[in-house]
Order: sequence, then structure tokens, then C-alpha cells
Amino acid sequence: MPSYRVIVSVGALRAGVLPQAVEPAAVAAAAELTVVEASSVDVVAREARLTVRFVADSVPEALRIAQRTLSGVQAVAATTGWRLTERVGGRWFRRA
Repeated sequence: MPSYRVIVSVGALRAGVLPQAVEPAAVAAAAELTVVEASSVDVVAREARLTVRFVADSVPEALRIAQRTLSGVQAVAATTGWRLTERVGGRWFRRA
């Protein structure tokens, strides 16, 4: 089964939300639909970026999972952008 990852740029947190709540919210949202392989939060160019890696049968299914994950993040923080990539061989290719 192909591996995908959704990468979300995270902005300001919603009122009363702790920073450590963002990653679990995203993982829980994705896990409603699929198996989550890994997750991480990194700071790139002074911007928080959340990555959730998961499995899906097709790009349309992966898009649905990515959108659910994005909704999970947006429940606790503002987002400034996102992208979906698929692993093919040893490389990641952008799908959305």
C-alpha cells in the first residue's frame, strides 16, 4: 500500500490550546480513516510544519485523509498552507 504524507504549515494556536496538542489532534483525525505511520513537527524558515505520514490505496483516498487531517489541525490552530506527497520508490512526489 502506498505511503503518503500531508505537510501542514501551522500558524497561531486557538485560544487555550497548548502547542503540544496540535500533533495529537492531527494524528487522531488521520487515524479515523487510515493507519498513521509517523508524525513530526519541525520548524522550517521560522514556521512550524506538521507532517503526518499514512497509508492509502489511491491519491483520491489520500486527499480525503489529508483533508480530514487538515480539519483536525484547524480545530486547534490556524493553518497557512498544506501539501500532499506520495512515496514512489525512494522519492516523494507532490500530489496536491
